[in-house]
Amino acid sequence: MKTAAELELQSYVLLRLGERRFALAAREIAELVAPSRVFRFPQQTKEIEGVILRRGRIVPVCDVSERLLGNKLTSRRFYLLAARKYGEHTEWVALPVSGECELINAEMMPAGESDSNHVAGWLSHGAEVIEVLDLEALTPGPGTLSTHHPEVSAAQEARP
Repeated sequence: MKTAAELELQSYVLLRLGERRFALAAREIAELVAPSRVFRFPQQTKEIEGVILRRGRIVPVCDVSERLLGNKLTSRRFYLLAARKYGEHTEWVALPVSGECELINAEMMPAGESDSNHVAGWLSHGAEVIEVLDLEALTPGPGTLSTHHPEVSAAQEARP
């Protein structure tokens, strides 16, 4: 067993979705911004709500609250811009959050086999046990997007 001096503390950002808090590794966070206009497109997927423009980038908005809480957020206080890997590339994704974010240092306990695939591990902070989110498992990537249009699905199936 490791002693307190041997613990490997890492930085995490705690984010609030409704009444619950979740964590992301601080190294994945680009910035925290005020809500801005979301541009919606007719062929969006259910996983991507639309896009925002930030620092010359088009950033997809992924409201993960329905998957994590069972319902969508009714109010948004910020967008947490996180770096998400797509193979060799890294792009930003905007996660709506409903409360303040907090930077902490903690040791993560790895997720177990019975945990959901979007859980990277667990933090103990104060009297809470907090899920550390796996951004790649939680947000859509190339080839994982569902479509609502039959012609798009047919085109995807026809690809070699």
